[in-house]
Amino acid sequence: MSDDSATYLASGPRVGLRPFSPGDAEEFTARARESRELHRPWLFPPCTTEAYAAYAGALTGDPARAGFLVCEHADGGAVAGFVNINNIVRGAFRSGALGYGAFAHAAGRGLLTEALGLVMDHAFGPLELHRLEANIQPGNAASRALVRRAGFRLEGFSPAMLHIDGAWRDHERWAITASD
Repeated sequence: MSDDSATYLASGPRVGLRPFSPGDAEEFTARARESRELHRPWLFPPCTTEAYAAYAGALTGDPARAGFLVCEHADGGAVAGFVNINNIVRGAFRSGALGYGAFAHAAGRGLLTEALGLVMDHAFGPLELHRLEANIQPGNAASRALVRRAGFRLEGFSPAMLHIDGAWRDHERWAITASD
């Protein structure tokens, strides 16, 4: 780990964003395994290097997705979490759906809040998106608080919206637009 700010797509006071790379597999999967208790039942990031390779490959090889590792400056560039923009649609819609998670060692310190702001700047700037959505299970208070801090608004409720951990789960739909 080295905090080389030249490798960041965007950088704030405490974190930088960079793309996923094959060399991050060991650190990412170790952090994911350490964070299982924090993430369950909401999130299931890859916990093996094989699963990471498929996950990172899909994020870097698909124009409908953009993935960002959140790296903490004070910890030498250690991976603190991730923010992904999935289901990017161009044309008149210009929208994407967020997926994100902080790792346990970084949770509750505001690092993901800073990172989400950087991702929003990137999405509404270079990616030229108009809208970002976050679909959140109603019981996930930390995720709801994160998007609320970032200025997202609650737009609705969708029963049985996404298949997670073997079942169809209800979700709240939160969104923000470039003009917000």
